[in-house]
Amino acid sequence: MSSLRRSPLRLIVVGIVAAGLIAGGAGLAYLFLRDAPPPAVGVASPAVPSDAATDPSATSVPGTLDGTWTIDASIGSFSDFSGSFVGYRVRETLADIGAQEAVGRTPDVTGSLALEGSTITSVEVTADLTTLQSDDSRRDGQLERQGIETARFPAATFRLTSPIELGAIPIEGRVVEVAATGELMLHGVLRTVEVPVRAVLSGNVVTVSGSIDIAFADYEIERPRSFIVLSIEDHGVMEFQLHFRRG
Repeated sequence: MSSLRRSPLRLIVVGIVAAGLIAGGAGLAYLFLRDAPPPAVGVASPAVPSDAATDPSATSVPGTLDGTWTIDASIGSFSDFSGSFVGYRVRETLADIGAQEAVGRTPDVTGSLALEGSTITSVEVTADLTTLQSDDSRRDGQLERQGIETARFPAATFRLTSPIELGAIPIEGRVVEVAATGELMLHGVLRTVEVPVRAVLSGNVVTVSGSIDIAFADYEIERPRSFIVLSIEDHGVMEFQLHFRRG
């Protein structure tokens, strides 16, 4: 009789242990079997999609590159990150999973730049942060109310404040490395930043990529908290890849 009375307790204990093993196994599977995060931008030359071809309808003056260049969302694809995007990278530690690099990106970016000879005279870019996507929808949902609080601050903007001297008129296929000084508006805070960028010309398209370290305290961002997040670094990286088409 005593063994019969103990059996429910044993079943409960066995069930708890089994659940723990399943959860632990799921965590390990997620950590080791999940897809690796996309590589950081700027590691190699900016990727120029094959559809970044010369547009015969371009309105710039023939023989020059002068004029306005506008972000063209039709170039490339967001599914393989060959198109235009703005995003973040941050190190976090999750319960039952461990440390990992979280990457989120949005394809909803608009903006333009103006080129006169070998000088970029203006740049304005706006990113819709409400459509940031990572590999975990729970993280994306938390960012509406925590961290960058996209429900309150739905957009990030950058505006060039000093002309960029390229030194020479851009040449087809040659990567140019420069620094862009301007004002970054993030989480409702405006700060002057200097962003290292790489650019390459292909037909009527200039592809620009770069990244900058973001200290959360500089933009009054509090680190997100939840039961699955054990820790998160106090800074992250903002990265971007933008295809500007002439005309």
